[in-house]
Amino acid sequence: MSTSLKTRLSEDTKTAMRARDTARLGTLRLLQAAIKQVEVDKRIELSDDDIISIIEKQAKQRRESIQAFEQAGRTESAAQEKAELEVLQTYLPAQADQAEINAVLDAAIAQAQAQGAQGPAIMGKAMAQIKAQLAGRADMAAVSALLKQKIA
Repeated sequence: MSTSLKTRLSEDTKTAMRARDTARLGTLRLLQAAIKQVEVDKRIELSDDDIISIIEKQAKQRRESIQAFEQAGRTESAAQEKAELEVLQTYLPAQADQAEINAVLDAAIAQAQAQGAQGPAIMGKAMAQIKAQLAGRADMAAVSALLKQKIA
């Protein structure tokens, strides 16, 4: 049986400490703190899927920070955020390629139309199905924009 994501994060943190990899260690500690915060707030033990959603949220924050830092001309800060993003991406499932995303979008649109959805209602029905299939494997903001293009 494979180890849980939480256990893997803990082991990787110890490895980073031993290797004195401060950049990786800092990112892993921030991630573990975010996970612990959710567990304390909700008083539950998080599953791997819950942890992946936290990692996705952290990765999205890094992408937004990178964009903001680059626009402000702060290349050092952007480079640090990119390094953190790379660490986070190692814990996310393999990203879906463009062909797979298009196939999922086309199938979701067809199914929504078969259920009688028309106009903007297609968007809602299709996104519900798309999120279930591509969660953690694609940038949902980009997928949503692509879906809008296909519907229009």
